[in-house]
Amino acid sequence: MKAPVQSISVSRVLTNTKETSPDLVAVEEPLEIRIGYGEEKNREQITIAVTMRTPGNDFELAVGFLFTEGILNSLLDLESLKYCSDTGKQEEKENVVRAELKPHLNMDVSRFQRNFYMSSSCGVCGKASIESVSTHCSKISDQSIVSPLIIHKLQEELRRDQIVFDHTGGLHASALFDFDGNKKIIREDVGRHNALDKVIGAMLLKKENAMNKSILWVSGRASFELVQKAAMAGIPLMVAVGAPSSLAISLAQEVNMTLLGFARNEKFNIYSGEQRIQI
Repeated sequence: MKAPVQSISVSRVLTNTKETSPDLVAVEEPLEIRIGYGEEKNREQITIAVTMRTPGNDFELAVGFLFTEGILNSLLDLESLKYCSDTGKQEEKENVVRAELKPHLNMDVSRFQRNFYMSSSCGVCGKASIESVSTHCSKISDQSIVSPLIIHKLQEELRRDQIVFDHTGGLHASALFDFDGNKKIIREDVGRHNALDKVIGAMLLKKENAMNKSILWVSGRASFELVQKAAMAGIPLMVAVGAPSSLAISLAQEVNMTLLGFARNEKFNIYSGEQRIQI
């Protein structure tokens, strides 16, 4: 298993002096996600995406990505997951994951054509066309009510478990809480979208169907893609430390998701779904 952090030597400048000391940085490496599909006697393989990520929880990342892209409808569509051992290059070891889909799935490969590279800061930019961004999201029906006091304490709860961030200061995080503010899961990654895919993938692999009764907390801003991924998972309430984009707000309103931004220092803004916040 590859480490999520790497030790380096850094020169620290204080006023007009310099000293050399060790430091830890977050690792960023490519992960290629492939799928195997087709009848048992005529299997084919295609690369769906290459994303820059922090190593760790790679299978969760692959499953979450395939689910939020609409390639997997549920875990029942998945036959197996494994690292590819036949790449022939040492640097690709544990950097290529192959998801074998069930033979009965009919795959229209053309709808998954994309520019195969996604940076850690952008997942949507890997899409091959504007049309492919509009993954179908269902309306969220859950009408649970949450107190602002629960929202205020989420970041404090989360910071206790941001272990890699504490060492590097260079990672995003996504986490799920229940409506009482109890943490279910947290994942870190250099990419916002990767951290969320890891959370969703982990819940699917655990066969836990509680995402539709959860609060999602994300570090940084609330982008359209993060709202889309949350909507695909049926998450009714999303809390972001930073600002949402106009398209993220529009999608949240369209799918009946509660979207909160600037959630810090016991304050937040409501951009959509105010009916779930008990004032």
